[in-house]
Amino acid sequence: MKSRRTFLKEAALGTAGLAVTWNARSYARILGANDRMNFAIIGLHGRGYAHLECIAQNKNTMVTHVCDVDRRELDKFAAAAQTRFGQAPVKEKDFRKILGSKDIDVITIATPEHWQAHIAIKGLQAGKHVYVEKPSSHDPHEGELLVAAQKKYGKLVQLGNQQRSSEHTIEIMKRIKEGVIGRPYFGKGWYINTRKSIGVGKQVPVPDYLDWDLWQGPAPRRPYKDNIHPYNWHWFWHWGTGETLNNGTHEVDLCRWALGVGYPNTINASGGKFHYKDDWEFYDTLVTSYEYDDAMITWESLSCQGKSHFNRDRGVTIHGTEGTVLLDRGGYEIYDLQDKRLEERKASRASTTQDVRSIDTMTTNHFGNLMNGIRDGEKLRSPIAEINPSVAILQLSNIAWKVKRTLHLDRQSGHILNDPKAVKLWSREYEKGWEPKV
Repeated sequence: MKSRRTFLKEAALGTAGLAVTWNARSYARILGANDRMNFAIIGLHGRGYAHLECIAQNKNTMVTHVCDVDRRELDKFAAAAQTRFGQAPVKEKDFRKILGSKDIDVITIATPEHWQAHIAIKGLQAGKHVYVEKPSSHDPHEGELLVAAQKKYGKLVQLGNQQRSSEHTIEIMKRIKEGVIGRPYFGKGWYINTRKSIGVGKQVPVPDYLDWDLWQGPAPRRPYKDNIHPYNWHWFWHWGTGETLNNGTHEVDLCRWALGVGYPNTINASGGKFHYKDDWEFYDTLVTSYEYDDAMITWESLSCQGKSHFNRDRGVTIHGTEGTVLLDRGGYEIYDLQDKRLEERKASRASTTQDVRSIDTMTTNHFGNLMNGIRDGEKLRSPIAEINPSVAILQLSNIAWKVKRTLHLDRQSGHILNDPKAVKLWSREYEKGWEPKV
């Protein structure tokens, strides 16, 4: 049986006379195929396009497979991938059918949240490295399973909280550790948007372009309604995790990074659904707090009300004994205790809250960091074992909000203490036969 390297070498020689039919990019990729890294992108609506472009912007890569349960998305995305790489990818509706391909080195996952850990675990079991969009799991139990799977199967898992690869963010985190604002003790994050109502859904026939049964996957079956797919699943407990995991993952992780903390002693979340009367099941307004022995983090979200903080729709402030850092994707500012701005650095290119397809240097670098980790052993900036506490405490915020009381945690594991009702929400019910296993 020929190796991929031998096959590609022979293919390149055999088609030398037809080189005029290939563009320069395609030919260059064949010449470098010995070290080429092949990707399968799973989940193509919206964020998948950022994956496509950021893979392409890293050297010696190819998207060989694309996968989605929506035929419209699959056909459109495959055409975009062919245009970008000069080679048509394999199209597949069911991700399980591509995991056995020896041509795939890495899978990237940009699916709804009820699928993410499940696909990531299956990918690891098939010997693939994984890039998974935040939050990477639907609940704390799935996060634990994903961490255990990565440890067991030994492949790399990078979480898609791309600001960990932002140059100016890396720089200011180093300076915070060195004492630029003294001892940091309070992190405040926020996220602002003007989302529209999702209305009241009607039960309608499943569109012929959508495999609704496969879309639901691990989640217990429910009838199709016209206000769920392709995006509004975020606001239903059955499939999504609300704004906290949809966007808070970024800012709370930055606060935890700056303060150097893990699981808190307590978590409290207060808020509600105030703006619209519709099918949205989560809060649209939330303030959540994480208390440590000598530090504190808060995160505030206004999903439907666009008044920004510091003229920024998302960001963090890190407060210390000698000053404050204001940080977002556009750069950072340093203030003294009298609120005088001492320094400012602007990013070369910033992304916006509303653009999930946003292509920026930090996301390209985040993919590059994973590739370097695979090729050369470079340390990952968001390895799942180290970053999962940021995800888990946000999932616990949702639990605290749902049970309407403060949660007390085991500081080592993040597990809920002395609250049986809350503990029941640590994991979810699965469709029979779809339970994730490590």
